[in-house]
Amino acid sequence: MSKKINVGIIGGAGYTGGETLRLLLNHPNVEIIFTQSRSQAGKPVTSTHPDLVGETELVYSSDFNQAVDVLFLCLSHGESKKLVAENKFPDNTRIIDLGNDFRLGDSAAGREFVYGLPEFQREKIKSAKNIANPGCFATTIQLGLLPLAKAGLLKEVHTTGITGSTGAGQKLQDTTHFTWRANNISPYKTLTHQHLGEINQTLKALQTNFVEEVNFIPWRGDFTRGIFATSVLESALSLEDANALYKEYYSSHPFTHVIDEMIDLKQVVNTNKCLIHLEKVGKKLVIHSVTDNLLKGASGQAIQNMNLMFGLDEAVGLKLKGIVF
Repeated sequence: MSKKINVGIIGGAGYTGGETLRLLLNHPNVEIIFTQSRSQAGKPVTSTHPDLVGETELVYSSDFNQAVDVLFLCLSHGESKKLVAENKFPDNTRIIDLGNDFRLGDSAAGREFVYGLPEFQREKIKSAKNIANPGCFATTIQLGLLPLAKAGLLKEVHTTGITGSTGAGQKLQDTTHFTWRANNISPYKTLTHQHLGEINQTLKALQTNFVEEVNFIPWRGDFTRGIFATSVLESALSLEDANALYKEYYSSHPFTHVIDEMIDLKQVVNTNKCLIHLEKVGKKLVIHSVTDNLLKGASGQAIQNMNLMFGLDEAVGLKLKGIVF
């Protein structure tokens, strides 16, 4: 593909906006036309993303009505639907929303959104005009369960997951202060997390007779990036058969890897990977899955979706090395 994809970013000053910008600056098929921010308009991008010093001279724009091939919406939850409803974007401008506004099938201004989990529905993403990018916890947990759902083997699931402080967004909150977060963990939104809706939607699309619960308890961790999720359910599968099932399912997906050794967060931080490790304890199958919440859980997956939408190899611009030391 010789022609550049012209890109605009709306809400570029936050964590996902910054990560999207960082990745797109190094994408060989992309030209960044603008990055918009209401609060930072007129300031250099490096004023909020100092890691990009020397990488770009871009200045935040207040105007997002510029001709582009694709818009990345890196906005707070609830803002994307309002923006799409109140502004007329050209029909040939594709939209990738990183918020949760369209993940459950909602539409706005006649735009229908396809749920953007490539390991679930890569072919639909390829022909989509608009993408609802999955949530970070939802991505990590679903990737741990998709092969079982596809095989019709899901039963009631109990999941715990711990996330870094960047998962709460850039706006300062009581539970993101260093003095509170350091050397501390805590649960929140027990069994009621907002990502449960999209998790159940996907699993039931693959296994229509799945009527049991995904019982999810999320935890705040005392680190900045990454998600470690562990799901447990009863299963008649042997460990050998479970590994074979998972490895076959993900054999054609470049970012999800099932490995025989125990996994840890540092293997995936700063990458678009999901690593999965399985254990069998008695009658219980234990599925561990890890991702970087800002990359495979947000900006990296959004760019993976863009690549698929524009006919590129889905891994272009996303061959990133983890930081393990």
